[in-house]
Amino acid sequence: MKIYLDNCCLNRPFDDQSQIRIRLESEAKLKIQEEVQSGKLQLVWSYILDYENNKNPYQERKIRIKTWKNYAIMDIEESAEIIATAELLNQKGIRRIDSLHISCAIFAKCEYFLTTDDKILKLADLVADINVNDPIGFIKEVLS
Repeated sequence: MKIYLDNCCLNRPFDDQSQIRIRLESEAKLKIQEEVQSGKLQLVWSYILDYENNKNPYQERKIRIKTWKNYAIMDIEESAEIIATAELLNQKGIRRIDSLHISCAIFAKCEYFLTTDDKILKLADLVADINVNDPIGFIKEVLS
């Protein structure tokens, strides 16, 4: 099964772990990464992940996140099709950068797009062709 983790999902373990939701999402995300490392899940990467990660002001976080690109089975580059799909998603109220992430995941034929971004999760029903979920929901649906 191919999955795509957006930048906020990849960064979740670096967030303030004093909040239970953040701690649980972090644990779920780490479990998902274990499944990627073991080959049970296939990770997809994209040029938008590179773009956002390169803007990260925390060098250690940037380096640690970039290492996950090595586990990706695909690295999606920009194309007219990706831009067109992103524009349609943007018209539904999804922010531009998020639309590009989702579009890359759809282009790669991922089954799941994983995020911890509440704004994306609230609009998940508007996204066709891919399951949008948070790491905890994914664990419940797929790995339990």
